[in-house]
Parts: sequence; structure tokens; C-alpha cells
Amino acid sequence: MKKMTGTLVNAAAIAAGGCVGLLLKKGVKGSHQDSINKALGVAVLVLGLNGVISSMFTVNADGTLASSGELLLIISLVLGTLAGEALRIDDRLNGLSGLVERRLHLSGFAQSFVNGALIYCVGAMAIIGALNDGLRGDASVLYIKSLLDGISSVVLGATLGPGVIFAALPVLVYQGAISLLAGALEPFLAGELLGQICGVGYCLVLCIGINFLGMTKIKTANMLPALLVPVLWSFLQPLFSGAA
Repeated sequence: MKKMTGTLVNAAAIAAGGCVGLLLKKGVKGSHQDSINKALGVAVLVLGLNGVISSMFTVNADGTLASSGELLLIISLVLGTLAGEALRIDDRLNGLSGLVERRLHLSGFAQSFVNGALIYCVGAMAIIGALNDGLRGDASVLYIKSLLDGISSVVLGATLGPGVIFAALPVLVYQGAISLLAGALEPFLAGELLGQICGVGYCLVLCIGINFLGMTKIKTANMLPALLVPVLWSFLQPLFSGAA
């Protein structure tokens, strides 16, 4: 359990923040919820954009910018979305969440659960923090993430609904698995590959922000397989290099 200390704190912070958000929800007027959702959408959009830029751009010694991974990012999003559409991940996830919503009479469960789970699980802090916790017993990154997630879960709980509380479960499973398997995963989830995975992940966060703004409806869950494309490419690349 020591390897999962940061993850346990993170999941608890999300659940606690969601509960506080539900208590505050009663004091938020319906006319204000749309405005808060728009503001939250802008914040998530900026968070995603910042993550994409950080993952793809580096500053050279002479102060100029260098970018990398654009083609892999495009291929990852296209192939991942095709796989997600074929598997109907978004429909299945929303269907399961909707079933829980109807059975437990929890209005807004589906939307808040799906959006919360994606926001909390996708990103560099989740991976790096879980690896550090599992390998070195250093949960400092996850403690910072817990603070950020706890604050955002208050807002999500107050505007979207109770599903944000249950979004703590995929965080517990996802980050916990990385921490427990850290020794085996560290050689792979490092350096360039980590940047590529996070670049794709932050694109998904961008899509969540767009959905919050109501500009269009993007089935973000169907894009989740895109996170695996950089991993597959890292294994296939040596084969192509050897053939060349």
C-alpha cells in the first residue's frame, strides 16, 4: 500500500471535493450554471493547450523553438479515433453511466463521471507521479495533483453532478496500477515516449474543454485508444529502422 499512498490521497481528494461540490450545487442558480460551465471550459481548454505545447515544443540553447511529434500526433488521433468508433467506447461508457444514473436516480451522473475521469486520468502528472510513488516512495507530485483535482472536483460537482465523486475510482485503478507496476513500466514510460503520450492526452483534454463550451459535441472517449498508438510505434520503430 505504501506504493499507492499518493494515489489513495488523490482519489480521496476527488471524492471529497465532489461531495463539497454537491453541497454547493444547491446554492448555484440554474442561470449561473451555464456561465460556470463556460468558464470551466475555458480553463480546461487552456490546460490542454498548455500541455500540448509543453509536450511538443522545446527551447534550444540559442532561444529558438523546436517542435517534434506532429505527424505521430495526427496519426495517433486518427487511428485511435477509428478504433474507438469501431469499439463504440463513448456509447458504451455513457450507456453504463446512464444506467447507474437511472438506477440510483442521480441526475447528471453520466456527464460528470465521464468528463471527470478523463480530466483526472489523462496527463503527465498522473503518469510521472504514479511512477515516482511506486519506484521511490515520493508522492509529492501526486499530492500537488490531489490539490488541483480536489479544487476542480468541487467545481465539477457543483455544476455537473455526482458522477465526479465516482471518477475517483478510475483514478485509483489507473494510477494505482502504474505505481504497482512502476519497475516494469519505467524503462518505457520515460523520455520521448512519455512526451508523445502526454501530447495525445492533452489533446483529449482540449476536446473536453470544447465540449464544455458547447461549441460542438466531440466523443472524447472514442479517442482514448489514441494514447496507445505512441506506445505501439515505440515498439515498431526499431523494426522499421532495422529494415532500412
